[in-house]
Amino acid sequence: MSEKLIGSCIFGQSGGPTSVINASAYGVIKTALEAKEITKVYGAFHGIQGVLNDQLYIMDEEDPEELRYLLHTPSSELGSCRYKMADPDVDDSDYRRILEIFKKYNVRYFFYNGGNDSMDTCNKISKYMKSVGYDCHVMGVPKTIDNDLYGTDHCPGFASAAKYIATSCMEINKDARVYDNRMVVVVEIMGRHAGWLAASAALATAYGSGPDLVYLPECDFSMEQFLADVDDVLDKKNGKCFVAVSEGIHYADGSFVSEAKTSATDGFGHAQLGGLASMLAEVVKAHTNAKVRGIELSLLQRCGAHLASATDVEEAFNAGRVAVEKAVEGESGYMVAFERETVDGAYHCVYKLLPLESVANYEKKVPLEWINPQHNGLTDDFIAYVLPLIQGEAEVPKEDSLPRYAKLKKVFAK
Repeated sequence: MSEKLIGSCIFGQSGGPTSVINASAYGVIKTALEAKEITKVYGAFHGIQGVLNDQLYIMDEEDPEELRYLLHTPSSELGSCRYKMADPDVDDSDYRRILEIFKKYNVRYFFYNGGNDSMDTCNKISKYMKSVGYDCHVMGVPKTIDNDLYGTDHCPGFASAAKYIATSCMEINKDARVYDNRMVVVVEIMGRHAGWLAASAALATAYGSGPDLVYLPECDFSMEQFLADVDDVLDKKNGKCFVAVSEGIHYADGSFVSEAKTSATDGFGHAQLGGLASMLAEVVKAHTNAKVRGIELSLLQRCGAHLASATDVEEAFNAGRVAVEKAVEGESGYMVAFERETVDGAYHCVYKLLPLESVANYEKKVPLEWINPQHNGLTDDFIAYVLPLIQGEAEVPKEDSLPRYAKLKKVFAK
């Protein structure tokens, strides 16, 4: 552990938004503003791109009470990005520019809030600063509804998305069984390579109103077996069947089931998926001649702050808080991670540090033992894992019965 540094800090958000990512922002900003070692607090406009473009908000000029609204404001309030930084050994131009900005504002602390690719960015910056001898403590703050960050029990944002998915599935299930006709509903849920979100639909089933079938990318998908599963449910459940599918389900050869798999890619070369529910609905309709509805939850599952888990909000805030506290103590090159403990029979979260290089670009999948032998549902072990995370109702501030979100000044540094 190195000695304490005196200087300013930059906080940035990256990757896909969540309903609690701004709670982490508040954890970082509030703690940094209160730390005597941190002389100025800056927020990067659109993540690392804001650093490269010298577009930094002065967080010191924000009203402290207005900042508090970040706790319950969804999406990435400072702006996000998907920007792939090259290996500095191949092209160090971005790194030299970042170093220039750090020196301009005397930045000695850098906090980056994101998922797998964001932790890779964080790791590269940390190593570069060390290689050029510039003292800067770099810390990663976890975020992803996909819940696929390696080394942490779970990720901020996942629990609230899981709660939204489970609740929505319970409501959809009730609606889909109203009429006296054969009916199949297919709900498409986010998750490219890890099925944590789609698995969360099983919570609805466990509590009496959810999908009959759940398919995850952890297991190869067979269209023939899928149609047989649907037929079996229709026969057993009075002509009704509810299916939840992860957007990333794939055949044994690795190709995505979604016919939209090649429509576009994001800044990191990942396939932009979508249209799976509609495609499967067409296949099922042709096979069963039942009424079929395809539903894509899309962005709703990651921005539903009105259904956020109070546990998730608290842990997201603490992830930001711990990142600053540990950086001020002298730690650098780590991501804040969660460890689950049971205290007096109750769930308890412990915060720990993981080396960034052990997290970056690794994906955590749903354990195969938590998926049923038929590969179309989840076991009780998964329910026991996720249930403590969705507990509590977030106290969302209201104005005329509508959510009151943060209204920041967003003053740029010059």
